[in-house]
Amino acid sequence: MKLTAIGTAGSFPGPNSAASCYLIETDEESPTRIVLDLGSGALSPLQRAVNTDGLTSVVLSHLHPDHCMDMTGLYVKHCYDPKFFNGNISDTGSIRTRTSVLAPAGAQERLTRAYYTDPGKSPVADSGHDADLSHAFDFADLDHGTSHQVGSLQIESFLVDHPVEAYALRITDANGAVITYSGDSDECDNLVEAARGADLFLCEAAFQEDRDSARGIHLTGKRAGRVAQAADAKSLVLTHIPSWTDCSIVCGEAAREYRGPIELAKPGNSWTV
Repeated sequence: MKLTAIGTAGSFPGPNSAASCYLIETDEESPTRIVLDLGSGALSPLQRAVNTDGLTSVVLSHLHPDHCMDMTGLYVKHCYDPKFFNGNISDTGSIRTRTSVLAPAGAQERLTRAYYTDPGKSPVADSGHDADLSHAFDFADLDHGTSHQVGSLQIESFLVDHPVEAYALRITDANGAVITYSGDSDECDNLVEAARGADLFLCEAAFQEDRDSARGIHLTGKRAGRVAQAADAKSLVLTHIPSWTDCSIVCGEAAREYRGPIELAKPGNSWTV
């Protein structure tokens, strides 16, 4: 598997990066291509990395805007690109093969609310079409302990500690290689299990020790390192660090807890496992 960082900024798009988005591709004659999260601003750099018409699936770890909001733009692209749109604005039923979306329950309703705009006083309101994301996407629910086969990849979901329903994702390829993505989480047993023995652990570290005291929201570098060490992960890649945090401090915190190799995710960086 090849993992490419598309957007790595924490909590909102930063000056040098879109919000959370990562691309996983397999090295096969018919590759599996999965997007992990599609946060604010991420659709633009994603299109430079891959033809989004050929995505196998989008997997949303949770439904905060910095992890899912550019799904509304992907809906527009999939519906209104002239090569899919059939010219009859009242009929969007034959546009393209729908893209699989794995996400927490309620994702379709959440994203439909984000996309829909009341026509208000528009004099041509009747010419609009309904905001039905199922025209472009085929939604299925994530849940703790469930496993989904997407192309040649197996995706397991683990409920983690965050103020909304959120999942860490364990992705295993046909050869047994494993990438674990923390999504947003504080330190918890399920996150350790998700990362157990992973070849690469892509882990958020949005908080900083001695500055951010809230628990149950995000990891610090120290706690990310502690989880990686407890899970015996083979490598640790830190991400989701907001612009007000010094990355070197977070990496230093992690290095005091984790004895394996540590890298910092930056847009465009890629890793192969």
